[in-house]
Amino acid sequence: MQFSYLGALAIFAASGFCASLQAVSDFGGNPTRINMYIYVPDKLATKPAVIVALHPCGGNAQQWYSGTRLPSYADQNGFILIYPSTPNMNNCWDVQSAASLTHNQGGDALGIVNMVKYTLNKYQGDAARVYVMGGSSGAMMTNVLAGSYPDIFEAGSAFSGVAHACFAGAPSATPMSSNQSCAQGLTHTPEQWANFVYNSYPGYTGRRTRLQIFHGLADTLVRPQTAVEALKQWSTVLNVPWSKNVTGVPSSQYTQIIYGDGTKLQGFFGQGVGHIAPVNEQLLLKFFGIIS
Repeated sequence: MQFSYLGALAIFAASGFCASLQAVSDFGGNPTRINMYIYVPDKLATKPAVIVALHPCGGNAQQWYSGTRLPSYADQNGFILIYPSTPNMNNCWDVQSAASLTHNQGGDALGIVNMVKYTLNKYQGDAARVYVMGGSSGAMMTNVLAGSYPDIFEAGSAFSGVAHACFAGAPSATPMSSNQSCAQGLTHTPEQWANFVYNSYPGYTGRRTRLQIFHGLADTLVRPQTAVEALKQWSTVLNVPWSKNVTGVPSSQYTQIIYGDGTKLQGFFGQGVGHIAPVNEQLLLKFFGIIS
């Protein structure tokens, strides 16, 4: 019996499936007391890339870990996944708070950034290849992190989110909030949206976070107009004008919107797609430059 047990362990280890989602209790400053989980594959690349994966409202790290195929891609490509988890505000991220919307001023955003710094230090990660993705509230925080911490995040991918600072000043950013003007399609000029980003990190002149924006045209919870507004914002910030529409990418339901040469900003609108637009891991990882 003992021999069989040890043999099974050896086979299990050789198959590369020992890695699992692990809690991290002490990762640095954590102003809103959010939680950190991490997935480190058994075969870690040299100077690995890091992807922050953000759950939607009502979700948690464990659900989002199980909800996409990113862990299997991490096993194949050797990158690290960070899964932040918030117990606050109905498990929604604080995308409305001035703290998260301002560089180094606190909020969930600073806690997430400290998770990244902890990971880069502990695993000798590549600070030039830090990315963020999320769904719904996680997509909203993806936009917030892109605006407040462009020095940290090289690229992001948002599935059914809203523009950076769209919820600014609202009492909360949950579906039960009394102020739903953002989620229902709050509009600004491109220049006004861009100024929200610039004001989140005054004086910053470095690189800006590249972005993918995915949204379902049948989404009634977070209206498709919110994605139009986000694309207006980032087109201005990244200085990439609309270039062309491509039908059938990634599937027949979708139209891909290309800005510039497509390396800095892309939009995807899905006909008949509701809330949340399904995560497309391959498109995301190609945009991040992790796979070809």
